Amino acid sequence: MTTGPAGDFDYDTHGHGYAVQRRTDPRIAAYVHAALGDARTVVNVGAGAGSYEPLDRYVVAVEPSAAMRAQRPATAVPALDATAERLPFDDDSFDAAMATVTVHQWTDTAQGLRELRRVTRGPVVVLTFDGDALDLLWLADYVPELITAERRRYPPIETIGSLIGSTAEVLAIPVAIDCVDGFTEAYYARPERFLDPQVRASQSAWGFVDDAAETRGIKRLEDDLASGAWDAKYGALRSQPEFVGSLRLIVGHP
Repeated sequence: MTTGPAGDFDYDTHGHGYAVQRRTDPRIAAYVHAALGDARTVVNVGAGAGSYEPLDRYVVAVEPSAAMRAQRPATAVPALDATAERLPFDDDSFDAAMATVTVHQWTDTAQGLRELRRVTRGPVVVLTFDGDALDLLWLADYVPELITAERRRYPPIETIGSLIGSTAEVLAIPVAIDCVDGFTEAYYARPERFLDPQVRASQSAWGFVDDAAETRGIKRLEDDLASGAWDAKYGALRSQPEFVGSLRLIVGHP
């Protein structure tokens, strides 16, 4: 059993409502599930409310936050209360492992990634963001403090790859204009969504930005949307079908 936050963000306090805003986007899911190959048994670590878990395989979910476990749908398997750094499984227990938008939350990312590799016979699949590409999103112009905070959180892509396999491939994942998984880049073409406090509350990045910077940046965005300044500079994004930003899929092979 975990006691207190298992990582750098307290989901038991701030994670309520994540399942509403952070849903599985089917196009991103297709990449994740393809990377799992023909695995029949999968461990999902940092499983949260169950996003991206395949329904056609035997899944064991691991999630240390009670608030997140409570948001798992009835169709999902119950999640074990454990952390990535100490997985309660024998070596080579699973055909594949997955960790989606979670490794930056772990207390000891390197240890957690080593554990993923230890308990897995086949591919280890990690969906994360490249800290070096976060400023490709226009939000960096409004709240640069958010980008600075996020860069500190995300482990280097090369480091992740080296810890989850003897070889690893990295894919840049495009984000669709109507992406239903509400991370920041999902709204590249829908800037008005950032004006909704509930949307920002489901993006842990804002928890690392001080209130003054958030208020200042969002007020400027609101003013630019009202005046047309945002559209004058970024309006072409409103009809751009996809955005290739910082979202990455890393697949490690034994």
